[in-house]
Amino acid sequence: MADWSEDIIVTELADEPQLSEELTLLIERLSAGKGDLPSVVVNFASVTYVNSSNLAQLLKLKKVLADGGGQLRLCSVSDEVWSVMMVTGLDKVFQFAPDPLTALAGLQIEETEE
Repeated sequence: MADWSEDIIVTELADEPQLSEELTLLIERLSAGKGDLPSVVVNFASVTYVNSSNLAQLLKLKKVLADGGGQLRLCSVSDEVWSVMMVTGLDKVFQFAPDPLTALAGLQIEETEE
C-alpha cells in the first residue's frame, strides 16, 4: 500500500493470503480516518482468483470509501477475476480501469471536475 498523493492510495494485491491481509489493512486504515477519505486504486495485476470473502471485503471497502467521500478503482483485472465479477454482477458495481495509470488519471480528472 502506497500513498500516491494526499488524495490517492494505490495498493497492489497478490493471491491469498496476502489479498485478504492487504484488504483488511486498507479497510482498517480508512475506517480509522477522520474527515474526507482519499480515493483508492486497487491493482489486481498479480491476482489470479478471488473468493467470496475477498468480494465481501471489496464491497466493504467501497462502502467505507463512499461514506467518506472517496472513490474506488480496480485495475489490471485478469480474465479469471473479471469472469467472477461478471457472474456476480459486480462488474456493474465497481469502476474498472485497464491499468494503474489510467485509473489514477481518471481519479485526478474527476477531482478537478468537482
